[in-house]
Amino acid sequence: MAKQTFTTGQVLTAAQMTSLQQTAMGGGSTTAKTTSYVLVAADAGTTVAMNAAGSTTITVNTSLFSAGDSVFIQNWGAGTCTVTAGTATVTTHGSLALGQWEGGTLYFTSSSAAIFFDISQSAGMTNPMTTTGDTIYSSSGSTPARLGIGSTGQVLTVASGIPSWATPAGGAKVLQVINTAYSTATSGTTSYVDSGITATITPTLNTSKILIFTTVSLQSSRSSSTNTPVNVQLQRATTTIANYDTRQWNYIDGLPSGTPTTSLVTTLIYMDSPATTSATTYKIRGQGPETTSAFTFQPNSGPSAMVLMEIGA
Repeated sequence: MAKQTFTTGQVLTAAQMTSLQQTAMGGGSTTAKTTSYVLVAADAGTTVAMNAAGSTTITVNTSLFSAGDSVFIQNWGAGTCTVTAGTATVTTHGSLALGQWEGGTLYFTSSSAAIFFDISQSAGMTNPMTTTGDTIYSSSGSTPARLGIGSTGQVLTVASGIPSWATPAGGAKVLQVINTAYSTATSGTTSYVDSGITATITPTLNTSKILIFTTVSLQSSRSSSTNTPVNVQLQRATTTIANYDTRQWNYIDGLPSGTPTTSLVTTLIYMDSPATTSATTYKIRGQGPETTSAFTFQPNSGPSAMVLMEIGA
């Protein structure tokens, strides 16, 4: 029903009430237009529907509508319907071109200017992804782009301002884990006794860092009747076994005399910097209280392990 001015005491017919209700609920014309159309004053407050296979236009002119008037526009047809400014001005944040099943409201701010509120439901973003594992990112600010899945072991990085997959230049890697059975090692004249825990690596660079984590479960005792401490040492040799130097040690107090039946468990965590790229051997050794007493240092039945992790290129 077109916009009307009612007078006091006027009685609306059933047809008028039905038409008003239809307009209020956004109903369309009973018969949609099949050719281009120029809006007329009677279209204020109504719905104008287009149904054409080809392109059409709806033209908006001045001096037909007042500020506050509105016209709801629908496009049923396959052809694009374009809201076109005739002598009036039409502005929009969306699009004035309506595809099939799209629509919008033309709202007049004056007799010569209108705003078109586009409520079209277009297809939206085109999905560029084609393969399982693909990702999507913003290219050129607002254009969706596909980043294909990378290869096994690659990491996601940024190159020239966009994401990309690349092989890592370096990082931490476990070079070897040692967990072996040990035999009893005993000495009566020296304070040092090999435990049998050893590990050898060849550093990648002189600047590489070696993270060493050891857990040692062992038995140790001495022949003296006095309780004395023993320490467990982490040592390194860059040339021969005779050139070991101590990197770290832990004291364990209260070492009893007698046979090696007391279980000692110790953990050493150490960050080392090998001075050469040649093979470097690490060993766990035990040191007794003095050099004149027999000293026993042997693995217990519990687990013992050394983990070497190279950190760097």
